[in-house]
Amino acid sequence: MSSAWLLPEHIADVLPSGARHIEALRRGLLDGAERYGFELVIPPLLEHIESLLSGTGHELDLKTFKLVDQSSGRTLGLRADSTPQVARIDAHILNREGVVRLCYCGPVLHTRASGSNASREPLQFGAEIYGHAGLEADLEIQDLALESLRIAQLDDVALDLADARIVRGIVAGVPVDVKALDAVYAALAAKDVALLRELTAGFPADSRRALLALVGLYGGVDVIDAAQRELPDRPLIGAALDDLRRLADHAAATHPEVAVGFDLADLSGYAYYSGPRFAVYATGASDAVARGGRYDEVGAIFGRNRPAVGFSLDVKQLAALSPPPSSPDVIRAPRSDDPALRRTVRELRAGGAVIVTDFENGAASGRGAWRRELVADAGRWSLREC
Repeated sequence: MSSAWLLPEHIADVLPSGARHIEALRRGLLDGAERYGFELVIPPLLEHIESLLSGTGHELDLKTFKLVDQSSGRTLGLRADSTPQVARIDAHILNREGVVRLCYCGPVLHTRASGSNASREPLQFGAEIYGHAGLEADLEIQDLALESLRIAQLDDVALDLADARIVRGIVAGVPVDVKALDAVYAALAAKDVALLRELTAGFPADSRRALLALVGLYGGVDVIDAAQRELPDRPLIGAALDDLRRLADHAAATHPEVAVGFDLADLSGYAYYSGPRFAVYATGASDAVARGGRYDEVGAIFGRNRPAVGFSLDVKQLAALSPPPSSPDVIRAPRSDDPALRRTVRELRAGGAVIVTDFENGAASGRGAWRRELVADAGRWSLREC
């Protein structure tokens, strides 16, 4: 029999120092998004499963906890990703015209962990732009994602770019069913050339050649030139490569400290994204610390199919990689009913000071050793070093 205090696998408490770090990051990220004009929304933790899984593909379905609502008998889901909820808010609740910028930060829950050290309860921060189909929205989301990692003070950040339109342009018109196409996508993502040769044996020669070429199209800025030489000259592919070049040039100009590269066979979330997409990596992380891109179909289920682009990250993962904030200056206040002391404490707290009342006249608080203390001097209270 397991102990009552044991938590499920990949679920953990966050203790005071870690919680303070996470909360400082959360505030910094939301403040950063607000400076770009994004408005905060707070979707519910659970809702009808149809809304949560709209247009998101099979992968999110597998991650989502499901339960039956005892009031209605309908199936509910605990959100595994907030993006469908924010799309619902834009399409069905706000229903604004023109460009809408929304951000959010809240817990999501996964049925399984994405890695051996990953949490099944990430604290997901994200930002999304609705209503603009131009690349300007993609550029702004990319900017904010990189700015978010700067706020977290991450080192050696690398931006990897790809585009869902490239593979779609290659396989357009190829007579293949969805199951076989899924297998091709999986082989591309794994860069399994032998399997890809087998799966594409019946494809038209130019499509097969292009898919095999994709496996090697990763690396620095020369990848785009190589792709223009090796991939078919088709409008969808050409538009994707042009956009990727502009996104890379913009990132290099605005964030010169970030290494920019490409992986044109990276198909993470291929059923979800509809255009440019990116992943951001940092030292110490085994996987991307932020992912984003364009997903223009996400609002279709809600009756308002608007252009959409956004990104998200796990604040807990970010906190594990970033330097913690400096410890606060904890000031000791003695236990006293003196009105002058209470007034002094209120004034100091209003100015941002941390004042802890010492109930037991001890030498330390739960937050660590006192640094300063309030002492009485001729009827007035003043600070002195401990």
